[in-house]
Amino acid sequence: MRPEFPLAAAGSRRRTALVVAAGLMLAACAGAPPLVPAPIPVASDAPFAIDGRLSARRGSDAVTANFTWRHASPRDDLVVTTPLGQAIAEITGDALAQRMEMRTPDGRREDAADWATLTGRAIGFPLPIAGLAAWIRGMPHAGAPHSIELDASGRPAVLRQDGWEIVYGYADDGERAPNRLRLVYPDLEVRIVVDRWR
Repeated sequence: MRPEFPLAAAGSRRRTALVVAAGLMLAACAGAPPLVPAPIPVASDAPFAIDGRLSARRGSDAVTANFTWRHASPRDDLVVTTPLGQAIAEITGDALAQRMEMRTPDGRREDAADWATLTGRAIGFPLPIAGLAAWIRGMPHAGAPHSIELDASGRPAVLRQDGWEIVYGYADDGERAPNRLRLVYPDLEVRIVVDRWR
């Protein structure tokens, strides 16, 4: 009759080896840093000029307009027209001076300390121009917390900042710059289509 101890010892050694190997694999996985997509940079304030279209809605109130926007910090120039090309307003602003001025086709001039006031008077809805100068490029602006969700291609899909949620759309799968934005504030939705960057 052969003793059972050598077989039992061999099985025990195999189990011990498996436990040690599993422990080493878990330790290696735990020590590896998680895969994190590259952070989205905060927008630099590079100048730009764009032509586009916007629509805004709050409840049953809605408006559509075309716009031309020239941004060269600290100055912004926004020309708003009807979809048929009739002038609605020209608004210029200086962020450093905190002075915005609106001119209407009938020669009227109005001043304000912020963009929301004058865009609200021009088209009936306030536009967050200060943040939008970064958001329209798919980036958060500096100086305020934000969160961002990326799509499968690593592009911004949803950005949240200053109480706004910005949802991005792209012309095609290879395009890096967004050409459509849907901005939602608690009771306001603004849609923007960028037709041309200049």
